[in-house]
Amino acid sequence: MTIQRMDNVLIVVDDLDAVISFFVELGMELEGKGPIEGRWVERVIGIDDVRQDVAMLRTPDGHGRIELAMFHTPKAISPEPKDAPANTLGIRRVMFAVDDIDDVVARLRAHGAELVGELARYEDSYRLCYVRGPEGIVVGLAQQLS
Repeated sequence: MTIQRMDNVLIVVDDLDAVISFFVELGMELEGKGPIEGRWVERVIGIDDVRQDVAMLRTPDGHGRIELAMFHTPKAISPEPKDAPANTLGIRRVMFAVDDIDDVVARLRAHGAELVGELARYEDSYRLCYVRGPEGIVVGLAQQLS
């Protein structure tokens, strides 16, 4: 048996509204937002007394999703170092294909985003960069060249 698809990636945040705004500016669409609690979620994630707010965002093509979770109880634990470099073990970024990378970077900067390195060209194929947004979330941007 094989998997059907990748459904979503979870990002735990402290400021749910700021991160929603960042991803909406990137071009994602908010599917829904609301509280989650109860024994069923505690059993799934292996943490007792869970109370959280979650938001689900989807890519414009409807195939990719990001789930955001803000924990009220228990409080979220901060990773160290906060702004981990690209060679740190674990998930480091989520990559998005974009039409106009310069426009996307400019719009995300209005939400406090900063380039991690620089915008670079890979041969005659792509323009790429990493952007650090609210709460240190890193997104990769890739613009395919004609």
